[in-house]
Amino acid sequence: MSEQAKERIRIDATIEKCFATLIDFASYPEWAGDLKEVHVVESDSEGRATVVEFRAAAMGRSTTYQLAYDYSAAPGRLSWSLVTGDLPRELDGAYVLTPAADGSSATDVEYELAVDLVYPIPGFVKRRAEGRIIKTALSELKARVEGSPRPVDED
Repeated sequence: MSEQAKERIRIDATIEKCFATLIDFASYPEWAGDLKEVHVVESDSEGRATVVEFRAAAMGRSTTYQLAYDYSAAPGRLSWSLVTGDLPRELDGAYVLTPAADGSSATDVEYELAVDLVYPIPGFVKRRAEGRIIKTALSELKARVEGSPRPVDED
């Protein structure tokens, strides 16, 4: 059964800048620490990646998976679903981008993630891993968009 988690962060940049960073998949290995390789497998007529293959470090090993991206609610939402993967059975999620309520040019970014793996692991281990994935993804995205150094992993 999949576990679902979400977390939010404020990024001092416009929705457009945040979204542009999120869809620049080729640059992910430069700023997303667990990602080792990224390859665009398919693109749409506008040149946006619709299927992307990732090789990542996960739970002490390397994993490869493909995600299909949905741009129907862009730039306010970028969602994805798992196409194939050697470790995940489900890896569906979304970035939801909304303007900051204080009227600034900042963006509130929420990361939603549902994960299920092909082999069972204790729930508390899975929840800890999900929390780390989300926290890391958001802090590294914030650093990239705001032009700050990548955060140091505290675990």
